[in-house]
Amino acid sequence: MTRVFDDDLEAGFATRAIHAGQRPEPLAGAIMTPVYLTSTYVQEGLGQNKGYEYARGKNPTREALERNVAALEGGRHGFAFGSGMGCVTSMMMLFKAGDHIVCSENMYGGVFRLFDKLLGNYGLTFSWVDTRVPQRIADAMTPKTRLVFVETPSNPLMRITDLRAAADIAHKGKALLLVDNTFSSPFFQKPFAFGADMIYHSTTKYLNGHSDMIGGIAILNDDDLATRLQFILNAAGAVPGPFDAWLALRGTKTLHLRMPRHDENGRRIAAWLAHRLGAERVIYPGLASHPQHALAKAQMTGFGGMISVELGTKEQANTVLSRCRLFSLAESLGGVESLISHPASMTHASVEPARPAQLGITEGLIRLSCGVEDVEDLLADLEQALKGQ
Repeated sequence: MTRVFDDDLEAGFATRAIHAGQRPEPLAGAIMTPVYLTSTYVQEGLGQNKGYEYARGKNPTREALERNVAALEGGRHGFAFGSGMGCVTSMMMLFKAGDHIVCSENMYGGVFRLFDKLLGNYGLTFSWVDTRVPQRIADAMTPKTRLVFVETPSNPLMRITDLRAAADIAHKGKALLLVDNTFSSPFFQKPFAFGADMIYHSTTKYLNGHSDMIGGIAILNDDDLATRLQFILNAAGAVPGPFDAWLALRGTKTLHLRMPRHDENGRRIAAWLAHRLGAERVIYPGLASHPQHALAKAQMTGFGGMISVELGTKEQANTVLSRCRLFSLAESLGGVESLISHPASMTHASVEPARPAQLGITEGLIRLSCGVEDVEDLLADLEQALKGQ
């Protein structure tokens, strides 16, 4: 007998990661969810179908991914999109001209570009604040605020937002709290437990974990919001192909195996870098020297593999970037392989130069995504790259 954990949130994380949301394949009993490569579905008669009409609206492979990630986050509804930015854009369609949104000032540069260069043209207004300080969120709230959108830990400065405080402030102002949980993954952080209303992931990153697809996913609990987002998903059409959904679903099956190793390697490398360069130059929530270490410990069960390091100048950063061999110079993060990047010219290249500098995203800042390789090999790679530093 096949057991399916669609709604059994009492099952352990690993069990849900492997089984949740996946129903027995009726034709042959395939253990893996098939890739449903179809654009349309045969209807039994006028107004009679098996729940599927056209693949933009629903696809069984995509639905399996949506149910699976929703179960991992402890949510009721999941909606997968063709990219992280397609997901954010679609979520913003829940709001209308005149609505105000309070955002973490240190967010992924692509989100800032979308809000500042595009969505502002359609009447949405945005305030960018240091959400490390709850009072600054409260001070930015207006009668027109409909959403507080935070990224924690943030990219690339690893800033931590107090989720409980942010939720209380948002709800007091009749607004929703949306949390970008990409850096932590549901394995290390559960925003719904702290009052979040919506959770967003770039599935490209830790959820997929293999750097071979692009996607985004939104998780919600409210039935009305879910109905509206399903309408937006179908109407605007920023949906993933079924093979990308299948790749992400394959990735979530090993999330509980990969994340502890990312965390173990991240902790070891961050501690080594702090000893090698000085703790003040290493930004990692798992270090006691991180100014929000206590808060990170309170709302996260692990710290993951993302580390930022201040090397002083662009020239010094470039020297290290060019010397690395195991840490590949590339954008993105969260794959099994280790990556290294230069946020000022990569993830935040679309932002006006003055803004990253004001936040502390300097030309000398590099960002590490620690993979799951043998940590001694990663340390040796960094040691040879840092010679002379």
